[in-house]
Amino acid sequence: MKEFIPLEEGDYYMSKEGFRVFTEQYHLKRGHCCESGCRHCPYGYDPKTNTQS
Repeated sequence: MKEFIPLEEGDYYMSKEGFRVFTEQYHLKRGHCCESGCRHCPYGYDPKTNTQS
């Protein structure tokens, strides 16, 4: 079962296309990389090589 992390101010912003974009703050709170190539990934994930730095 996935843990629910309540959203707080600064966890995301809306893109001009209307998508929710999670910030580094949110990813750090979550505590792990989801390997989806997120725009603000603090874990250094590279989707081209499927590695974390």
